[in-house]
Amino acid sequence: MSGTTKRIGILTAGGDSPGLNAAIRGFGKSAIGHHHWELVGFRDGIRGLVENHTVELDSRALSGILTVGGTILGTSRDKIHKMTVDGEVCDMRATAVEVYEKNGLDALVLLGGGGTAKNAMRLAEAGLNVVMLPKTIDNDIACTDTTFGFATATEIATEAVDRLHSTAHSHHRIILTEIMGHRAGWLTLGSGIAGGADIILLPEIPYSVESVAKTIETRLSRGNTFSVVAIAEGARDQGDTADAEAARVLVDVAKTPEAQRAAKTHLANVEDAQREHTFKLARELEAATGLESRVTILGYVQRGGTPCAADRLLASRLGTAAADLIADGQYQVMVAARGEGTEPVPLADVAGKVKLVPPDHAWVQTARQLGTGLGD
Repeated sequence: MSGTTKRIGILTAGGDSPGLNAAIRGFGKSAIGHHHWELVGFRDGIRGLVENHTVELDSRALSGILTVGGTILGTSRDKIHKMTVDGEVCDMRATAVEVYEKNGLDALVLLGGGGTAKNAMRLAEAGLNVVMLPKTIDNDIACTDTTFGFATATEIATEAVDRLHSTAHSHHRIILTEIMGHRAGWLTLGSGIAGGADIILLPEIPYSVESVAKTIETRLSRGNTFSVVAIAEGARDQGDTADAEAARVLVDVAKTPEAQRAAKTHLANVEDAQREHTFKLARELEAATGLESRVTILGYVQRGGTPCAADRLLASRLGTAAADLIADGQYQVMVAARGEGTEPVPLADVAGKVKLVPPDHAWVQTARQLGTGLGD
């Protein structure tokens, strides 16, 4: 290990997100310019760490990346303890420790979401000095006010909802806009309210087709001949929600490896059968209301492009805060956003936890008071 001059590793993992490069830059400029450390990047996430695919980062490498989408380091979704190597699933924690030591690192900074928090925790337990920055467009990481990537994705989804109003109005249609968010509905809720969606459907509030159709029919009775529905990709009707929950219970109670495999296969089949739930709902609403229904899936466009000013600011201040924590010798933490400041939170408090939309959240209450249907 170095003395007064530290050598720090950095990687990005999980799904790409607006603001990753801003966070790399924020940490890097502070580490190199303010603290006078050396910075080494690992390409393609956890896999790059294990395979020792490195790139030396200097001020020139960090120049001009603030506004660039994606990540200059690349990313992957590998699990450090269950990584596929040459066709076999292997625990690569010991290899990661070897690479860390071979590169003479004093600490490793990981930028990522829920899966990355778990990987960071496992690396910390293996003896590495770890600091994590919270990234995800879903805003579902526990113990932080927000995550970088969320603000940009909300703006993109909001603009889509805005634009779909005009075509829905012109053709007297129901348009369902599927927005990212498997488990948490923050992105759909925020963009649905900001975009003026007539109905917002979230994973946290299972809907009934009858309730959604009733909201549309009430609008029709008032002379509104169209409806825009913002629906999270993880939203399900009450029946599908019950089926999925029952399948997850079977996984939890399975005792033997054979029973575990069978239960997981059953869960995968249930989830696969529900994959096109938005199209199913569109057909059901068309039959119930007599209005033509169309589906727009925003998909990965929500992840791409230039980060907005809010995400650039958030990523920059989280990055510089991470450098300050390392300078103070604080490791095994995530840098959480707290108001206009930051706070180190133990990885043990974050890993394996998900921040869902509470049913009584202020945004939910806002939507209800605006007359927005939530399908319940």
